[in-house]
Amino acid sequence: MTQHLSPRTGQQYSIAYGDWKAVVTELGGTLRKLTYRGRNIIVPLGPDDPVTCCQGQMLVPFPNRIEAGTYTFEGVTYELPIDEHDRNNAIHGYGYRSFWKLESLTETSVIQSWRVPYLLGYPFDVTVTATHELTEDGMKVTISATNNGDIDAPWALALHPWLDNGFNGYGDEIDGHNAQCTLQVPAKTHVTVNENLIPTGTEPVDGTKYDLRKPTLLTNQPFDDAWTDVEHDADGKVTATFTRPDGLTITVGGDETITSFQVCTGTGFPAEKHPAGTAVEPQTAYANAFNTGNGLIVIKPGETSTTAIYLGAELA
Repeated sequence: MTQHLSPRTGQQYSIAYGDWKAVVTELGGTLRKLTYRGRNIIVPLGPDDPVTCCQGQMLVPFPNRIEAGTYTFEGVTYELPIDEHDRNNAIHGYGYRSFWKLESLTETSVIQSWRVPYLLGYPFDVTVTATHELTEDGMKVTISATNNGDIDAPWALALHPWLDNGFNGYGDEIDGHNAQCTLQVPAKTHVTVNENLIPTGTEPVDGTKYDLRKPTLLTNQPFDDAWTDVEHDADGKVTATFTRPDGLTITVGGDETITSFQVCTGTGFPAEKHPAGTAVEPQTAYANAFNTGNGLIVIKPGETSTTAIYLGAELA
């Protein structure tokens, strides 16, 4: 008797609009695939593939790292499980580990929700709703978090798209492919970190390899860094731009709630875990925000925090 197994990432939701196509999964509400005119905008994943570097995932209720998995919020100390053992950190929240409930599916959009289960380290009663919608301009991801409880809830998020460099390389050759791409991040400040990638302070980007305010070839790898003091336009949007040698320009950014970007080239990663591109992650807060309060959003009981993130592309 043949056993028919469902994909390990759960149900697959395919949406399309014009030149754009995308697949979002039930597991984590993950953006598994996004293409423009048949070209990969993000490094694609198969429905059964392991997600080795959080590519396409929503990082909620916190992005990046919390030092030693411990934080104090409004006078109470909480302890989270350590899941980055070599650095003794909690990392990237819990939304990506859960199956999200389908609320609505159309030809161009999918809406999913996730109510945070009771966790000793994050006991706050928050429901997250994520909308992936394709338009003529590309992908818009709207993430809303509602506090159902009767106490304040700490909140931060990021989207973790790993932008495809167009080469489909493997292992160390990916660094050379990335070096042929340019990246522009409109940010005035670089976040310094310790050996565990926990922030220690900030520094101006002026005169450093971290000055990406103009399109810059990614020749000064490695990068696994955060930039803040980002510059929003008159409409409140902030946009980073990644340009490939095949003429495809990819934009990624978000609304006024985006305070920083994390950029990771994956330099030195094990070959089987190294996506063929560069992660450019819009964030409402960078690492350790639950401890530092930098960029931290506090959701009052009955209130909702909403963030919009955008992915676009143009072919020369």
